[in-house]
Amino acid sequence: MTEKEELPKYAEINQPKWHQGSHRPRRRIARLAALAFVSYMAYSAWRIASNTAKAPSTLSVSRLQEDYAMCAQLRRVPEDPSNDRDVNGRWVNGTKPLLIRNATVWAPASSAEGFAWINADVFVNYGLIQLVEPGISDKDLPKHYELFDAHGRPLTTGIVDMHSHAGASYFTNLGHDENELSSDITPYVKSLDAIDPLHPEFSWIKSGGVTTSLILPGSGNNMGGEAFVVKMAVGNDSGRAELSQKDMLADPDNSWRYMKMACGENAKRVYGKVGERGPFSRMGEAWEFRHAFEQAQAMVNAQNEWCTAADHYGPEFMPTYLPQELAWESLGAVLRGQIRVNTHCYTIPDLEAYVRLTNEFKFQLRAFHHAHQTYLVPEVLKRAWGGPPASALFADNMYYKVESYTGSEQAGKILHENGLVPVYVSDNPVLNSQHVVMEAAKAFRAGLPYHVALAGVTSQPARLLGLGNRIGKVAPGFDADLLVWDSDPLSVGAAPEQAWIDGAPQFKHPVVLEKPWAKLLAEEQHVLADYTTQEIKSKDETTIFTGITNVQLADRQMTFASSEPATMVIRNGEIECLGECAITASSKIVALKDGHVTDPFVAFGTILGTSEIDAQGQTQDGSIGDGWSRAVDGLLNFGGKQLAAAYAKGVTRAISAPVAGHGAYRGVSAGFSTGAATSAAEGAIFANDVAVHYTLSLGAKQGKTPSISAAVAALRTSLLEAANSNTTSDDPFSEQAYLKRVVAGDLPLVITVHSAETMAAVMRIKQGIESVSGKSLRLIIHGGAESHLVADALAEYDIPVILAPLLAYSQSWDQRRSLTGAPLTNGTAIDHLLAAGVKVAIGANEPWESRDLPLMSGIALANSQGKLDYASALKLIGGNLYEMLGLKEEGKKGFVLFEGSPLQIEGRVRAVSDGSGKISVWV
Repeated sequence: MTEKEELPKYAEINQPKWHQGSHRPRRRIARLAALAFVSYMAYSAWRIASNTAKAPSTLSVSRLQEDYAMCAQLRRVPEDPSNDRDVNGRWVNGTKPLLIRNATVWAPASSAEGFAWINADVFVNYGLIQLVEPGISDKDLPKHYELFDAHGRPLTTGIVDMHSHAGASYFTNLGHDENELSSDITPYVKSLDAIDPLHPEFSWIKSGGVTTSLILPGSGNNMGGEAFVVKMAVGNDSGRAELSQKDMLADPDNSWRYMKMACGENAKRVYGKVGERGPFSRMGEAWEFRHAFEQAQAMVNAQNEWCTAADHYGPEFMPTYLPQELAWESLGAVLRGQIRVNTHCYTIPDLEAYVRLTNEFKFQLRAFHHAHQTYLVPEVLKRAWGGPPASALFADNMYYKVESYTGSEQAGKILHENGLVPVYVSDNPVLNSQHVVMEAAKAFRAGLPYHVALAGVTSQPARLLGLGNRIGKVAPGFDADLLVWDSDPLSVGAAPEQAWIDGAPQFKHPVVLEKPWAKLLAEEQHVLADYTTQEIKSKDETTIFTGITNVQLADRQMTFASSEPATMVIRNGEIECLGECAITASSKIVALKDGHVTDPFVAFGTILGTSEIDAQGQTQDGSIGDGWSRAVDGLLNFGGKQLAAAYAKGVTRAISAPVAGHGAYRGVSAGFSTGAATSAAEGAIFANDVAVHYTLSLGAKQGKTPSISAAVAALRTSLLEAANSNTTSDDPFSEQAYLKRVVAGDLPLVITVHSAETMAAVMRIKQGIESVSGKSLRLIIHGGAESHLVADALAEYDIPVILAPLLAYSQSWDQRRSLTGAPLTNGTAIDHLLAAGVKVAIGANEPWESRDLPLMSGIALANSQGKLDYASALKLIGGNLYEMLGLKEEGKKGFVLFEGSPLQIEGRVRAVSDGSGKISVWV
């Protein structure tokens, strides 16, 4: 019935009562006559229709039938694929059965945490886990099988990274296919069409334990397109029968489809143009979303009506074909519940607007990605249609744009406590997916329960992908995607000894690091305690720390038995006593377990101090291009979140240089305190002029130096002019004045460079300048991704290296020969440099990386195979930098007090002093 037919019959109802009551017999007769007439006419029409041939249709009957068959697909309600099967659909015939003996298995459990470590063997056949139990008997197994002895090492399911762009860009970022930027609304494109199976990053990503990834389109569009879940096994070397995109798909049954959308700044920045096109604002983005869904909904409604009519009359009698619009097909599938949606959203306005969208158009969102503010609004997430989405997070990569400036390292913990699900992702290549498990480890350090953190890169992303019955757990019936680790997977420096995907081994000759076996972290403590910060402002206040077991300060190194730990007394902002100290009842006492005291750490090579929000020019000193400046004049961001976060991790000092473009530095660096209120505060600047900086990486190719060779030539010429000049500059702060100090050996020269060949050119410069000046050129390599290739030469020329980052990978052409470490390569750059006798330190590229410097040093120690000890590992982020740069450790540097080793994931800061008299304590 139409809306008009449902309206009241006003003409009849409004008649006067006297009129309504008259002529009733006559009206009854008239009604009966009319009914008889209508019945006769209907019968006659039926007889005529039955004996009259229809006009021939011009529509193809076969196509109408094909369209009708599509109705079943449109109505299909996807279900998570079952693990009740005899053979994994991805199994390659000929893959041998596998028995892994003597493993410590991370297995599903009925406990509150949902998982537990158990001692068991694991038997695999037909690409499936068949048995997980202790002491599997040979008599129950096929005659021929592969045997792997885990020797008690941890065994887990493969890591699942549900936000990656792996394979969608060219090797070393020579090109990109992850964003279709022809239009803001592109739900119709597919990431599968961009994936290059030959990309070598699949191999190094897999070497970190990642066996499955959701490959998403980029976030440049509000609607980016369809995504695909792939496994990292590629080609014959990985046990596959063919090399193809199709062969990489994780679910041969294609049970679910996936889509990427994005809110916020990206689409506005890419598409918004005043008066021409949108979206220009978040209001415009909300409209773009709603308008696209409206069009898709119209198509879905038309299809539903067509299919219902075809059910009733038969497809061959339909007057039209099934309505279809390819541009809206995938978005229509979203509305039908056939596509799992993942959306890039940071801020509360974006999150709430998108939640409203899910309710308006009734589709389920599986996860907000990046999601830096979801921890602030758990109730908003719970209002989403179909249930609350998960939050796909970085652990501590934040503050890089306004949208991430309110991020918290405790976001995952807070979400979990509110009944919501955190998962951890790489957004490869933003983070190297090889190390995505470290994001879960850092979440554990920030208070997320151990098993919840590990589930955040295994079972939870698998469930969110609709594959929770097939991947993400070590249990019978699940895909045989397995990892045997050399240490606890959430420990610093953990690497797989071997990986299996669908039961096939992935590394033919894996490099296995010899590491002493330690207890699993979960056995020590499932959840790390909460601490809040307190600042000791009165210099007369006394604080006493008990439970000190290790002291590594420049002026003293001591160890104490855990049964007889030391005490540390702090008065007037200084260490008054360390060892056997008297304890007064009136003092604040902080009891520690396994307390470690170290010198504070130093961040070298970031834009700390000169930039607060990476993507916001207002918060930065800016780029000097071909100019010249001193960083001390551009330290604008004291008191900001970046410096406060570094300070809270024990990084109380930073050395930053002027920025000359993306990844390029030029000018004179300064050393400063991260805890100072302003640059005018006493002790805020500990070195006005640290070193002279130039760049010979790809970032050098700009302005007056369009090539690397031109940049090398310009540097050589400038140094030679300084060496040959006998005049004194009128401006002591000019480039020429500083270069004269460099060639005289008074200041170090820091060159940011990654290519081994360019490092060789730098060595030639050093040799040439020294032959003219007769002085030693104090040259330092910063970056050094390919420094392992010239390690012996660097040692011969006495050139130290500041590795930034420690774990380089092929992000650019001049880093293409980076070493990724075990199980693929025997060590990384630092191992080769140490073996050659090169002095090494660890720097950082981005500000957030400075907060992880102790963990980077811990990775170097854990994987050094004896080339480092605890004390020398700490010097990588402190003492070695002072020595390289010729900085006298003048003044009081302060100290950092950890509970647990600072180089382990469970070690956490309990007190920081920067030597100014201020002490921050976490209790």
